[in-house]
Amino acid sequence: MIKTAILGGSGYTGLELLRILESHPKAEVIAVTSRQYKGCKLEEVFPSLNGFSKLKFGDPANFNVLSKADLIFSALPHHTSMEIVPELLKKGKKVIDLSADFRLKDAKTYEAWYGKHIAKNLLKKAAYGLPELHRGKIKNAELVANPGCYPTGAILGLAPAIAAGIIDVNTIVIDSKSGVSGAGRSASLDTSFAEVNEGFKAYKVGEHRHTPEIEQEISLIAGKIITVTFTPHLLSVNRGILSTMYASLNSKGVTYSKAVDIYKKYYNNEFFIRMMPEDVFPNTAQVKGSNFCDIGLKIDKRTGRLIVITAIDNLVKGASGQAVQNMNIVFGLPETTGLGTPPLSI
Repeated sequence: MIKTAILGGSGYTGLELLRILESHPKAEVIAVTSRQYKGCKLEEVFPSLNGFSKLKFGDPANFNVLSKADLIFSALPHHTSMEIVPELLKKGKKVIDLSADFRLKDAKTYEAWYGKHIAKNLLKKAAYGLPELHRGKIKNAELVANPGCYPTGAILGLAPAIAAGIIDVNTIVIDSKSGVSGAGRSASLDTSFAEVNEGFKAYKVGEHRHTPEIEQEISLIAGKIITVTFTPHLLSVNRGILSTMYASLNSKGVTYSKAVDIYKKYYNNEFFIRMMPEDVFPNTAQVKGSNFCDIGLKIDKRTGRLIVITAIDNLVKGASGQAVQNMNIVFGLPETTGLGTPPLSI
């Protein structure tokens, strides 16, 4: 049995980790920490967990709480994670970090978007935790940098087309819409009910921090530097991300059949990637509560563009589910372990 601990477990990603790991046949949570709720029972913070765990939130500064864990999930905020993760690694712990602190390989890029980095020596060592692209590196990693939610949907949607060379990578536009849970569980005026309900808005236009993460990964696939136009939007729903990617085709000879064949071959035997039938497109409601990424394609013959649409649950494939998928890889388990249930139907 894999003994796990969750740092910063009082947010939505912490809740999802607890929910998923509760039914994982090969893992158990032995400790959860929270500065805000230390000493509180899990069910006092998350009533949905009533009857499932007798754990209490511990103090994240108390490393003794984590001593018996084989793996640490760090769901701490950006900057806070980099203060603690190096010490955990020194103690021989494997870490899956859900912050952005170790996703970007270039320290200057990180500091341009997030601020000062104090653990630069770990940036090159961390495996970028997108299993469909990097499972070989994840398997042997001590530190896995779990991807951001927006990058997960965008990268998975673009990777096959870029790898096959069927699109002009200089024309990529990414338009993404996320549920409110992507902003976290802390109280905020911008995500309060009255501000969000019956509204739909773009935010962080041209400056969202997930942009360099997307560019880093698709540039690796292309073998050259790519810049994209990325615009996120906030939907008045709880969860889910729908991303629509546009790019000009390199050839008029690229048909829908050719494009979908490229995608099916690229994601051959990938359980968590589901290709939609022709003229059927992803819907966030169809991946709710699951680790699936649904992908739909369309060739716009009039403009000569490929349109790729992906849907994920931002809290599962976009965060906690993917973290558990990475844990399974690190410990040599089937990737579907604890994650193979169908999405919620309504």
